[in-house]
This record gives sequence, C-alpha cells and structure tokens, in this order.
Amino acid sequence: MKRNVNRKVVVAALVAAVVLGTGGVVVLTRIASNQANAAPLQNDPAKTAAVKKTNLADQQSVTGQLGFGAERALASRKSGTVTGLPKQGDVVEQGKPVFHADAKPVPLFYGQMPLYRDLETGMSNGPDVKVVEENLAALGFKDFGTPDEKFTYYTATALKKWQKANGLEQTGKLGSGDVVVQPGAIRVSSVTGQLGAPAGGDLMKVTGTERAVTVELEQSKQRLAKQGEKVELSISGGKPTTGTITGITRTTGDPNQGSKPKIVLTISVDDPKAAEGIDSGNVTALFTVSKKQNVLAVPIGALLALNEGGYGVVTEDGKTIPVTVGIFAKGQVEVQGEGLREGMKVVTTE
Repeated sequence: MKRNVNRKVVVAALVAAVVLGTGGVVVLTRIASNQANAAPLQNDPAKTAAVKKTNLADQQSVTGQLGFGAERALASRKSGTVTGLPKQGDVVEQGKPVFHADAKPVPLFYGQMPLYRDLETGMSNGPDVKVVEENLAALGFKDFGTPDEKFTYYTATALKKWQKANGLEQTGKLGSGDVVVQPGAIRVSSVTGQLGAPAGGDLMKVTGTERAVTVELEQSKQRLAKQGEKVELSISGGKPTTGTITGITRTTGDPNQGSKPKIVLTISVDDPKAAEGIDSGNVTALFTVSKKQNVLAVPIGALLALNEGGYGVVTEDGKTIPVTVGIFAKGQVEVQGEGLREGMKVVTTE
C-alpha cells in the first residue's frame, strides 16, 4: 500500500501547487522504499490511463467585479473657489466642463500627459503644447495646422477662439490648472469636493466610461498581470465573452487594517452586449498563463515521486519511467521521458 499512499500525497501536493498559482511543483514526499521498479500492487485492479498527445493551457481563474474599471482620484490645480460640481454617474467628454471655479468652466482635455506649466507665446517647445493643440484641433480650432510641440502665434489665436466659445477671458494663454487632462472620457463615481471650497486638490473620483471588470490579485499571482493580454470572462447573468487587460495598478495595503498589497487589473469587455442590462455583478476571469501544443500528457494522478528524486510514471506492466513535468491543465500534466509514447497505458489514481 505504501506506493499508493505516496502517490496520493504527491497528487495532493501537485494539486495544491497548481491551485496556489506557484507555477511550479512542490515536492512534499518521496518513496521511502527502494522499489522504484517494483511491480504494481496486486490487491486491487490498477486503474490505467493512456498517454495522450494534446494541447494544454495553464489557466488560473479569479473572481472580479463588473463595473466601469478601477476608480482614480481627479485632482485640480485650478486656483479660486469651487462654484459647480458634477453629480455621481455623470459622464464628461472632451471639451465639456469637469467642474466650475469662480463661475467659469474647467473643461476636459484628452491626453496622457497633464499640463505641468503655463502655456503662452515664446515658451520652450514641449509635449504639453502638443496635447493642447491636439485637443484644440479635435474641437474644431485648427489655426496652427498640424499639432506639434511649438506654441506659436497661431496656437495663441486658436486658443483665443476656443476661450471665446467657452465664455473665458480671451488671453491666448492657458494655465496649468485651466483644463483637466485625462486619457479619455470620464464617469464620475463619487464627488469629494464641496461648493465654496478651494478649487485646488482632489475633487472627485472617476472611472472610464466603458464597461470593465476589476480584478484584485495577490502579489504571488503577479504573473497573471500582463498588459494587453486576453482573458476569458464569465459574467453572472450575462454571456461568456473575452476581455483585454487595459490597466494595472498596485495598492500598498495597510498593515494596521490587516490589508495586504494588491495588484488591481482593469479588464475591458470585448463584447459590451455580453453585459447588456447588467449594472454590476460577479465575473469569473480565466487567465491563460502559458500554452503548449502537441505534448504528451497524463492525469496528475499518474505521477509518482521517486526515491532518487524527481517523478515517474508506472506502465501497466510495472515498469517505472522517470519523467520531467511541464505545465498543468484541467487535471492533466505535460510529461517527457525516455521510452514514453502516445497510447502507452500508465497506472493512475484517477
């Protein structure tokens, strides 16, 4: 019975390793006997399984939440007093006011770089100038031609026209706090600022406007966080679809509160119709870590820890073949070993 007991312990160890997402194999026991090539047990008919040539995918599933992606704080550098704020759930698009300060709108510009200085004629070239020109052009003010990093007389002219259209003083200059720069349209998830308070600082929390899944990962599962990777999604109450990892952020955690650092993934929903009519809900996200094609595989229960180290499989005629293991997927494990071939029967617990 010793071999059978050890086999079960090995299987339990391997399953634990896969569930924990370590990507490796944890060896908890080895066969103590010297019967590495002994005949199989005779007390019960041995279960066997054929060695298969197949495609395997190492996958991990994690539960997430459907919504509009991870929240982020929106900070203002505008001076003055807050005189107008949006409501929770409001969507703000390019050129529209995010809030009002001193009864004047502070519009939204799209871009990856916030304004880090005041812009005016005669200033040095910079990528912030191009951000402003790209937004002016998108809003219909194109006096300067093709957007570039040079703030010219023509940039100032376009800026004055935009300022007039928005009821702003026509200075041809733009302060670093006169607009809010975000990657795209925003949805207000909560408002933290107050009317009458100083306009500078955090005023609200926002998300993107597209349906997205938010997943929190333990640090040990960092291998799942790959920008641009595809993820299979099963939406509670919706339809199966796929998603794309579009954002990766990290939280520090709070030891005083017992919270640990997390990796927060934002996963866009490739087919919005899969979540149609669902405001929020649980989502199972299935990550594919690695794939192997046309490999030999056996059930995990066929693996046996050898007393000389490593793993082996036992054929139906009692021969032990040492093997090296690869990826695990749905109860199967990739194996390689001298003499191992497709169709060969091996002893297994499953």
